[in-house]
Amino acid sequence: MSQSKSLAKRLTLRHVFFIPLRNIMMRRLFSIAAMALCALAAWAKPHDNTNRLWYDRPATVWLEALPLGNSRLGAMVYGGTEVEEIQLNEETFWSGGPYNNNSTTSLQHLDEVRNLIFQGQEKAAEDIINREFVKGPHGMRFLTVGSLCLDFGHKQATDYMRELDLQTAVATTSYIYNKVRYTRRVFASLADGVVMVNVKSSQKGALHFTLSHKCQFPLQVKAESQTLVATIPGVEQEGIKAALTAQCRTDVKTDGTVKVEGETLRVEGATEATLYISAATNFVNYHDVSGNAAQKNNDLLSKAETFKFDQLLKRHLEKYQAQYNRVTLTLPSSNNSQLPTDQRLDKFYGSDDLGMVALLFNYGRYLLISSSQPGGQPANLQGVWNDKRNAPWDSKYTININAEMNYWPAEVCNLSECAEPLFSMLKDLSVTGAETARVMYDCGGWVAHHNTDLWRIAGPVDGAPWGMFPNGGAWLTTHLWEHYQYTLDRDFLREYYPIMKGAADFYLDYMVERDGELLVVPSVSPEHGGRGKSTPVTAGCTMDNQIVRDVFTQVKEAAKILGVDADYRQTLETALAKLPPMKVGQYGQLQEWRDDLDDPKDEHRHISHLYGLYPSSQISPYLTPDLWKAAGVTLQQRGDQATGWSLGWKTNFWARMLDGNHAFKIISNMLRLLPNEGREREYPDGRTFPNLFDAHPPFQIDGNFGVTAGIAEMLMQSEPITWEHPAIHLLPALPDAWKEGSVSGLRARGGYEVSISWTQGHLATATLTPQSDGILRLRCKDQLQGKGLTLVAQHNGVLEYEVNTKAGQKITVKGM
Repeated sequence: MSQSKSLAKRLTLRHVFFIPLRNIMMRRLFSIAAMALCALAAWAKPHDNTNRLWYDRPATVWLEALPLGNSRLGAMVYGGTEVEEIQLNEETFWSGGPYNNNSTTSLQHLDEVRNLIFQGQEKAAEDIINREFVKGPHGMRFLTVGSLCLDFGHKQATDYMRELDLQTAVATTSYIYNKVRYTRRVFASLADGVVMVNVKSSQKGALHFTLSHKCQFPLQVKAESQTLVATIPGVEQEGIKAALTAQCRTDVKTDGTVKVEGETLRVEGATEATLYISAATNFVNYHDVSGNAAQKNNDLLSKAETFKFDQLLKRHLEKYQAQYNRVTLTLPSSNNSQLPTDQRLDKFYGSDDLGMVALLFNYGRYLLISSSQPGGQPANLQGVWNDKRNAPWDSKYTININAEMNYWPAEVCNLSECAEPLFSMLKDLSVTGAETARVMYDCGGWVAHHNTDLWRIAGPVDGAPWGMFPNGGAWLTTHLWEHYQYTLDRDFLREYYPIMKGAADFYLDYMVERDGELLVVPSVSPEHGGRGKSTPVTAGCTMDNQIVRDVFTQVKEAAKILGVDADYRQTLETALAKLPPMKVGQYGQLQEWRDDLDDPKDEHRHISHLYGLYPSSQISPYLTPDLWKAAGVTLQQRGDQATGWSLGWKTNFWARMLDGNHAFKIISNMLRLLPNEGREREYPDGRTFPNLFDAHPPFQIDGNFGVTAGIAEMLMQSEPITWEHPAIHLLPALPDAWKEGSVSGLRARGGYEVSISWTQGHLATATLTPQSDGILRLRCKDQLQGKGLTLVAQHNGVLEYEVNTKAGQKITVKGM
């Protein structure tokens, strides 16, 4: 709590009313004091904390620390009083160096594997794949550059508070020690690429601390003048020698003195100190490591140090808020919103603190902005935050669901530019993956399997049950088409069309025709086998067919828009007609495989065959009602518990099932406290850590992004622009408990910006701003009224309207 808010809390009306009113002057003083008190009380009025994480004690473990990031750098702020720790990551500091993992023996065994699969000998096929296709290396890992430590020695602090303000992306720590208030502000500048720390004391000359750097890896630290430099060599992994070295440099500016004490800097007699922090490596791109880390840091810091802290903060806010402020979500909160965030989380389940859902939504947007900016690397399995020597799953890009999920909020939450690093990685993969396609399968186009890393490997890793997934790169290309659908940017489509087409080219060469159907073989339904199956290895599973259908359809439509490749479009049409259809199985479920092998008691975390429901739109209550109903049966069979990231996916699934109550139930299951890794037995249902990081467990950031997209899907859905009458559905899955609220700034396919408010569970107003002229279809369960609005259809209680649009002219509709 700030000093002003503490004062407002301590100053009550009785302090004013007992002032002796002896004369007019005193009465006037009373009046002025009363007005000042009212103004101060209004300013200090508790808010719903939907844009704020706060705590009443320092972090004791990493999953209590608060994340900051500017895509290039990640920082975790502990908020300590005795010792402040700021753990740091640099996005390009990975193990190993340039390499590929393409098997040179897979091709000679490909026909044998296919024949075994068609003969029902899938386990024998798996054994060959493990021996001849998946030879390693299995991917490099994301590393930490260690921690900057500020030793204050303040052991018994009082009036403590630390917070992360999502509206500013600033972490603040404040407390009193020995009658002096100390305040620290930390942010990772989006504008200037550095991490900034400002420390102040309320008493002149009372600030003293020692600055040091520690790391789990061997490092060299050099302290000189007002600069601390830590150099961390990279590490070898699976025989791939380290090609990267990281340098972290911290410059100190203060009104006190700075002394060099061995490998530390000692600040004494200061009232204020500002730290300018940068880290870099010699990485240039996936095949070039000739960069100069020291020069990168020098360039960034030299520029940053021409500004004072508050000037840099202003520059940061201008860039950060231009993205964060595009979207707002308002839901009612309860008194629990005033609790520290970890306590609020622990009390959420079964409460009416809907503001916690808004906080989770805002946090997801914050994390995406902080971990993925143009010119940088994509957000990995942990975003840009990792404190471990060996990150879970190496913190790689797992592209059989997790990396894709990271970017589900980008378009709908009006953060299109945050997807640029993903698109840049696709350019790299289309090159490395072309070599993989040629060497491993003698195919054109390009392929990437279920994992990649900084070095853009495209071959299979880990083993057949995971790695024999030749759809990862193709799935990623659907994000290119999604970006076009939301932005209608033809220049973008023209630039990336060759990458989309390359994915289709691979499938045309790789797929095998059997009994009149084109099948992806070998493949897997990610990480999951069926009843009676000894291995996930298969031919033409449902997810294969759905991804191929999207890729062929999207490339065909892109070529049509761009006016190119007419003959190729016909080739794709012919291939589309040969793709196996989705099937409904014996239990009424959507089949995961060509054969009816689903177990109705199976609650596996991967529900890959519902890709067609979300993120794709192949399963729809309007176009494919039988398949849509079967998808609902599958969801019921899989249950409402899962790993954190799977709950994020299930939120989207239930939103697409137009069942807001069930979607909210899934969110409620996600918002269950897990205090730390290793405490799963005490908290078996825990799926969110104290700092609101998603718990698989362990920490994976994809669940944060998945549920953010899911909340948006509950409030607004839009259909593919290639449909005959694509519609925007307002409040498609609003839970009964969300009676009041509003959302603004969401984006819809077709180039619309959408804002909605509702009351008593019904639409109040909606405003849509089109990017181009056209005809818009609107769906809503409520009757609507608005200029030019015409009712054209009704589907199971959902009304459908039509209205003509003009670019830039807002359309306002109201519920009746």
